[in-house]
Amino acid sequence: MMYETKNHPLLPRRVFYRRMAAHVGVAGGLIVFSLALGMVGYMGTERMPALDAFLNTAMLLGGMGPVATLATSAGKLFAGLFALYAGLVFVACATLVIVPVLHRLLHHFHVGDKA
Repeated sequence: MMYETKNHPLLPRRVFYRRMAAHVGVAGGLIVFSLALGMVGYMGTERMPALDAFLNTAMLLGGMGPVATLATSAGKLFAGLFALYAGLVFVACATLVIVPVLHRLLHHFHVGDKA
């Protein structure tokens, strides 16, 4: 079990910070993986140099949209699918970072409840 139940005491801050670091690390790993995936996709479908592929990928993951005008049908299809994926990555990363804080807050209010 990853999280303590309401019958367990509140975690010490040191342990909570370690939990937060683990969640942020997983979110960071997902972002790095997504950057690599997007770069490979742009480099393969649009023949972009690595720096341009990085820029387009980072802008999509950041919610801004692609920078370069896409020339190939494969590139346009990839960009559309990657944009949908990027939206899911954003939600997943936000959830990974927020959940431990919300759990601690809710757990704080339940400590001492006997029900």
